[in-house]
Amino acid sequence: MTKMVRSVLMFAVAASLAGTLAFADSGEATYKAKCSTCHGSTGTPSPGIAKMMGVKPASDPSIKALSVAEMTAAVKNGKGKMKPVAGLTDAQIKDVVTYFRSLK
Repeated sequence: MTKMVRSVLMFAVAASLAGTLAFADSGEATYKAKCSTCHGSTGTPSPGIAKMMGVKPASDPSIKALSVAEMTAAVKNGKGKMKPVAGLTDAQIKDVVTYFRSLK
């Protein structure tokens, strides 16, 4: 009986970790495909893009202060010189915002 409980517990932990990794991967993949051109692959834009478009790094305090709802609205509706990002589902936007907020 103890072996069975241990096996079920290990399966639950493995499934949980796999789900977390898939979530991070999907946000990262979407970010790299749709956002990294302007925001940089690590959340730091190139100096030229930063100056021309007013893009701040993910580590900037004013960016860190934005809520998930504000970031989601910026992706959906655009903000400043940033145009809305087309072709993303609400789930993809949530994943990419979560990923972007994790960048240092």
